[in-house]
Amino acid sequence: MNILIIKMSAIGDVTHTLPALTALRREYPHAQIDWLIQETALEAVRGHRALDRLLIWRRESSIRAFRAGDRYAVIREIRRLAKEVRETRYDLLIDFHALLKSSLWVLLARADRKVGFGRGMQHSEGSYLFLNERIPAISMDVHALDRGLILLNALGISTGEVIYDFPILEENEAQARKLVEAEGGLPGGCLLAIHPMTLWPTKLWENERFGEVADRLIEKGFRVAFTGGPEDRKSIDEICRRMAHAAIRFDGRTSLKTLAAVYRMACAVVSTDTGPMHIAAAVGTPVVALFGPTAPWRTGPHGKQHTVLRAGLDCSPCFRKRCMTTEYEELACMRRLTVDQVVDAVLRKAHAGPELPSPTTTSIR
Repeated sequence: MNILIIKMSAIGDVTHTLPALTALRREYPHAQIDWLIQETALEAVRGHRALDRLLIWRRESSIRAFRAGDRYAVIREIRRLAKEVRETRYDLLIDFHALLKSSLWVLLARADRKVGFGRGMQHSEGSYLFLNERIPAISMDVHALDRGLILLNALGISTGEVIYDFPILEENEAQARKLVEAEGGLPGGCLLAIHPMTLWPTKLWENERFGEVADRLIEKGFRVAFTGGPEDRKSIDEICRRMAHAAIRFDGRTSLKTLAAVYRMACAVVSTDTGPMHIAAAVGTPVVALFGPTAPWRTGPHGKQHTVLRAGLDCSPCFRKRCMTTEYEELACMRRLTVDQVVDAVLRKAHAGPELPSPTTTSIR
């Protein structure tokens, strides 16, 4: 049996689809399972033991080449991938992405069954038109991970326990341990990772408050490490300048997989709503997640061991990248989260031991 998964981006969304992949492999242990993905999210699935082949859409690279003057770069890339996709006749294609850009590949692929959610899914952009089996739409307020499993259940595929099996390679484990030990972390100490950055301005929390959280937890014996990409260095520089104590800096020093390995070593991760938050959840580390304009019941860290902090304002979630509130001060949904809340949540997670508490959402007006 040949199966094609279509879920192209982003890192968090792709990570949410990993439990569906592991469920498919359990149901069809001898099938060929391929995954069509964009290059930007590739590392979230590359090396996964349940996968046979990755079909990689170099969408961003071809767009950059087009902007640099290569007029036919995008067309060449689509033709290349279309040829690769059509080389295999699939028994089952599952469109987990459900957007216009995924429907192009649903249309081009050769598959007996092309399955996804039917009309009525928010933001689907008419992608259901290219399916020949349409599963009845469900509410977007169902968590993204669970939506994928519900799609499989509708096909008669048992899902059971949520297992990500996030693909961390041995070399990533070695790199992460080397980084942590070089900074004086482990063995025996409690490493707390803080990921303060995110692409949406409305999801950001004040740098000063991240610095205060880090200082207070360092004073309680934690080794605090900031994580992020090279583009985050300026903001993390500002956080560290405001601090009274020295923190570990991993920003710009890890690949995605090495970051996952670092998170697996940590006793907890503090994060805004962003891809690395989902990676931390996927490797089994308790997360303290700061939510404002988005809905944690849709895209929060999945599982009982995590704590979501949100202000609980009437205008939240608004799902906007620019604050439009007239009832509260600007960015109130994030600014009303306090340092005390975050510190207390971390202490509860770090001291919980193997018996972790039930899922917690704290709202303070």
